[in-house]
Amino acid sequence: MDRVKNKTKRKWYATEALKNSWSVSILSHQIETKLYERQALLENKTANFDTTLPSPYNEKTKQMLKDPYIFDFINASTNLNELDIEQELINNISKLLLELGNGFAFIGRQYHLEIEEEDYYIDLLFYNLIVRSYVVIELKTTEFKPEYIGKLNFYLSAIDKYVKRENDNSTFGILLCKNKKKVTVDLTLKDINKPIGISEYKILSEIPEYLASTLPSLEDIEKRLEETIKTE
Repeated sequence: MDRVKNKTKRKWYATEALKNSWSVSILSHQIETKLYERQALLENKTANFDTTLPSPYNEKTKQMLKDPYIFDFINASTNLNELDIEQELINNISKLLLELGNGFAFIGRQYHLEIEEEDYYIDLLFYNLIVRSYVVIELKTTEFKPEYIGKLNFYLSAIDKYVKRENDNSTFGILLCKNKKKVTVDLTLKDINKPIGISEYKILSEIPEYLASTLPSLEDIEKRLEETIKTE
């Protein structure tokens, strides 16, 4: 925690560490991978939870969303397809659950639904104990495309109809993609009535570049130094 100078960030990490019973090594990992920037800063997230979920579940669900998700346990020098990445996630399920956050329980991979004699397979299905909701996660190895949302929206409706129990809250979805463009994503979600969040993900080979991009620029550092000198 000594490396976290900002008081707000220190308090947030301390609260999360107590709430999730993090060890010192896990806390250090969360700081190194910029968890505060990825989870606590709501303006960085892309989701329609405010308009599709009732209060207070909309806020709780938005708070647990991250962008990007860091899969530093997937180490690959070549391009992996979606099934390969899914398998790596399941092979490292304890690390995946840590990255997803508090309250996630794994239900299944390629979760099977049969609807009108047609077979459908959900990439990853979870249940979140905090908001009492099923969570559908769809994984894409490409940039976000609007058509991805139609399929995810269908899966959410199917889980709500055939799997969700009476005391469960609405199922929500997380679409994980390699990258996304804000205007395209916002327009796609605008009239969708199912709760969906869209986030990027990074595997090990991509993490150094991501972390470097989150560091302050030289201009930012100089500006902060000038402001500090003026206030002394």
